[in-house]
Amino acid sequence: MVAFAVLAFGAVEVWSESVLEIGAAGLLLWWVVAVIRDREQPIRFPPVLWPIAAFLGIEGLQLALGGSSYPFLTRVALMKMLACVTIFFVSIQVFRTRHDLKLLAWFFMCFGFSIAVFGIAQNYTSHNVIYWLRPLAQGGTPFGPYVDRDHFAGFMELVVPVGLCMLTFHGVRREQQMLVGVLTLIPIVALILTASRGGIVSLVCEMALIALIARSRRRKFGVMAGFVVLILAVGLVGWLGAGKILGRLKSSNLKEISTDRRVSMLRGAWDIFRNHLLAGTGLGTLVAVYPKYETDYDGRVVDHVHNDYAELLAETGVIGGLCGLAFLGIFLYTAMLRLAADQGSFSQAIHTAGFVACLGLLIHGFVDFNFHIPANGLAFLMQLSAVVSPVFARREAFGGTKPMYETSTIDFHRVPRT
Repeated sequence: MVAFAVLAFGAVEVWSESVLEIGAAGLLLWWVVAVIRDREQPIRFPPVLWPIAAFLGIEGLQLALGGSSYPFLTRVALMKMLACVTIFFVSIQVFRTRHDLKLLAWFFMCFGFSIAVFGIAQNYTSHNVIYWLRPLAQGGTPFGPYVDRDHFAGFMELVVPVGLCMLTFHGVRREQQMLVGVLTLIPIVALILTASRGGIVSLVCEMALIALIARSRRRKFGVMAGFVVLILAVGLVGWLGAGKILGRLKSSNLKEISTDRRVSMLRGAWDIFRNHLLAGTGLGTLVAVYPKYETDYDGRVVDHVHNDYAELLAETGVIGGLCGLAFLGIFLYTAMLRLAADQGSFSQAIHTAGFVACLGLLIHGFVDFNFHIPANGLAFLMQLSAVVSPVFARREAFGGTKPMYETSTIDFHRVPRT
């Protein structure tokens, strides 16, 4: 479903959203049947799910009570979010063992590499045409399967930390490190080639955070490996044409949002929030409500204000903002527990990668709306499932067994060796 959402232009069209929702329902049904067959299978409900469930419940109640300014848009937004959260819930239940999480890590690295290669090839061989077949009639700055290069950069932010952390924390075998390095190098190059300011800043923050965590864990060789990958990526970008990238960073394209326009949109979102302080105008309704608060009209429809947090407050008010703060607090607390736990190299790598990837997209959220792109929102939740996944102790400390335990619960669970 993650691969489909990315390949289907980020799942931003009605047909792809419908497939995503039907697929989520199918996965949930499949999991329910599996649980019925194996009644001893425990159901995990980590604390990070509580604020998400509360948010969905509150928005659903607002819709039922007629509190939305545009009920249809709220219903559509709720369906998309519910589909992503459903897949997230199922992923929490099924990604339990070390083998499961290794499959997830290799999926992100291999799929991210494939999308990066496709994006680079398309960038140099076509202009405003996706898949070399579909032109963008309404404009855009496409890169890979995404209509907007900033959203492509957002997806790369979610896959790059996996390879970097596998190298930094020795999460893969020595003979696999060269392959992982290549799988990580090309996505970094693709992200830089997008010339997305928010994406590049988020990437720098991710790499700095990985270096800080590695230093605290005394992984000096791992930090050097990550630094070498970055140097190679910058050199490859220079060979492909650094001048074009720098020119795009400096110039102000007519298709892009200027700084003044961003400020005016933030001002409009703030006015919406002040006038609908408690519960907002309803999830997904900004495109319908914003024209009333327009202060700098330029002939374009404002469907998002290029700041996920301002849009959250405008659409869901103080209640939605409190749910968001609760989610961030629980996410950071859970991540700190995972990172501080005594665990093996792969366990350290997968938890650090999930934490860094999620934090990178959260940083990018200050200047864009990646969380409103179903593909990126779903990939974010999949990385979050890695953050809340069980911690695996060092193999050598237990005579070759693979114990598994939760750092956020009292009970410690063991699974048989596979």
